[in-house]
Amino acid sequence: MSETLHLPAETRDRVGKGASRSLRRTGRVPAVIYGNKEDPLSVHVEEKELVRQLMTGHFFNSIVEIEVGGKTVRTLPKDVAFHPVSDRPLHADFLRVSADHKVHVNVPVVFANEAASPGLKRGGVLNIVLHDLDVVCAPDAIPDDVVVDVTGLDVGASIHIHDIKLPAGVTAAHADRDDTVATIVAPSGLRSEEGDTTKG
Repeated sequence: MSETLHLPAETRDRVGKGASRSLRRTGRVPAVIYGNKEDPLSVHVEEKELVRQLMTGHFFNSIVEIEVGGKTVRTLPKDVAFHPVSDRPLHADFLRVSADHKVHVNVPVVFANEAASPGLKRGGVLNIVLHDLDVVCAPDAIPDDVVVDVTGLDVGASIHIHDIKLPAGVTAAHADRDDTVATIVAPSGLRSEEGDTTKG
């Protein structure tokens, strides 16, 4: 379960490019909170604090409680726009969420027990196709990651979405497609020897 992050904010009286530039000059980042059948709320947050939270590595699959005007708004970060040269955050979008409202979120895929895979022990290579998985769950049930156990898998094995054991209350968003998550392929040296018919 991802930790809940807290982000203080202030409401924005003025919107538009000029107002946004003025905010950025003072170390603030314009943002908008939308969704949950309520009017969008224009706010601004401290750039340093936003960057610190972005650096946690799990910002986009964490609940962010935004404190604004004496109220706390539960949100899920949806997008952060960055400057193409300086990489500074220019704008952030947050989606309001309620406890009974299921959310779509991308969660990193982590592979476990590689030492227990005969294929990898023989020099096979884990070819990762999906580095994260789009899941649907309640905001309080967002997992930090999705663990894929490769115990017993040999060269030629492939792991699909239906092979993954997801935590309770978490479902794959596109389970019907049953995409390939990873495969175990033969090492390149072995492949070239088997495929080279010019020898001899």
